[in-house]
Amino acid sequence: MRGIFTFLGSTLAVIILTSVLLYEGEGEVITIGASSGPYSDMVNFALKPALEEQGYTVEIVEYTDYIQPNNALHNGDLGANLYQNVSFMKDFNEENGTDLINLIQVPTAPMGLYSSQFDSLEGIANGSEVALPLDPVNSSRGFQTLEDAALIEIAEDANMLAIEEGDIIQNNKNLEFVYQDSGQLPRSVDQIGLSLVPGNYALASGMDLADALQLEQMNENFRNQIVINEKDADTQMADDLIEAVESDHFKQTIDEQFQGFDKPEGF
Repeated sequence: MRGIFTFLGSTLAVIILTSVLLYEGEGEVITIGASSGPYSDMVNFALKPALEEQGYTVEIVEYTDYIQPNNALHNGDLGANLYQNVSFMKDFNEENGTDLINLIQVPTAPMGLYSSQFDSLEGIANGSEVALPLDPVNSSRGFQTLEDAALIEIAEDANMLAIEEGDIIQNNKNLEFVYQDSGQLPRSVDQIGLSLVPGNYALASGMDLADALQLEQMNENFRNQIVINEKDADTQMADDLIEAVESDHFKQTIDEQFQGFDKPEGF
């Protein structure tokens, strides 16, 4: 009988030891949500390998909308997400009672002014229509990109996160503004002839950032962030995510595979 108990005890010890070794071999699991396209690619090719070097097992969940990634993060289904700027995050917190925080900025595909009719900014015809994103934050980015191109001038006292047509004090080409859902804007390059397309939608549609007549000079409020729950701010996971973004592998991958992305200062 004693031999049986000894055998069972030894077997149980082996099972426990094996489980521990398997767990240690797998590493802590971190689930990261990202929008389909360049940012899920960024997580997969730039962020995931850097986290794996730290011993993590990384799971990636792709989303096609801008609401579910934050809901999933708030509910604990994700450890972090990558798809939004700090302005969008703050609005989401205010509207939904969530406590999300931005952890670190990442290189971001800039909005661009694209055209199927004009080869240069100087060649844009007087009175041309230009399509802009429908939502206030991204339409503000569009207006600022037009100002960067010297096509319009915006009043100094305008709210840069909520620019309206009334804030335009000079419209050098008498442009007419058409507002559309961001997903429609790549098609508007041909349909309207002049369109301000957010970088992620441009890339997802097979467009080349280098083809833009003008690329956005990005305000840090519009640069995408890795976002986590506030309760995780002081965790090892948060520190490791920052370290991964600052790693040589992450930076090298950005330089090689994400050319044209606007980089945070000091990146």
